[in-house]
Amino acid sequence: MKIFLRLPFFAAVATAALHAQNPVSQAPRAPVGNALIAPAGLEQMTANARAADDERLAATKAGDPARLDAIFSDELRYAHSSGKVDTKASYLQSLVSHRTVYESFEYQERNFKVAGPGIVLMSGRVVIHASNDGQAVVNDLNFLAVWREENGHWRFLAWQSCKNPPPAPAPGK
Repeated sequence: MKIFLRLPFFAAVATAALHAQNPVSQAPRAPVGNALIAPAGLEQMTANARAADDERLAATKAGDPARLDAIFSDELRYAHSSGKVDTKASYLQSLVSHRTVYESFEYQERNFKVAGPGIVLMSGRVVIHASNDGQAVVNDLNFLAVWREENGHWRFLAWQSCKNPPPAPAPGK
């Protein structure tokens, strides 16, 4: 009976000894959700998400259906600052039909944060110049977006934005 009580103790000591001999296990890791990801992995994930977002912007401005289809997740949920919500199919239709034409995206701030394995959150502020049904629109938005790695490719999963209020008038005017 005493042997069975000591077995967990010896297993713990053996595991600790193995980790002490393995320098890879000693690399600092950042907590992400329920997992630990090495800093190099965090940097690679954010770099991949940034590159995917750059491709999304170029494909959106070009209205290129093949590129948009490749970058948008099949589960895309795009919540506009107006409250309208698009799926992948409805948002692609809007872009390809040129009902909505994006001319420029001017990020005032764009931050990436790894939320877990294969998930990167992108948040910030962007000024978007576009036209909707021929009407020029300028939107100053705060946003939260979600990028997800799907079958080895980073896909745009979600977007939620809200309009910033116009600047307050200067005092005395």
